[in-house]
Amino acid sequence: MGKTTGMSLTDKVTGRVKKAAGDLADDASLRREGRDEERKGEAKEDLDRAHEHADRKAEEVANLERKT
Repeated sequence: MGKTTGMSLTDKVTGRVKKAAGDLADDASLRREGRDEERKGEAKEDLDRAHEHADRKAEEVANLERKT
């Protein structure tokens, strides 16, 4: 698991906790903050997946270049 993935999981968990706390306290601002934090974690996961895909493609290209 990469550094970004660990950070994204933390953001998602923190976001869920804040959303739950906002629900319990009936605090719309805290719910919104939690939802935003959760989205940030999801965006970091998307970025991590894109980096992994780019790395795989770069390796593919390097392997093809060695063969030709």
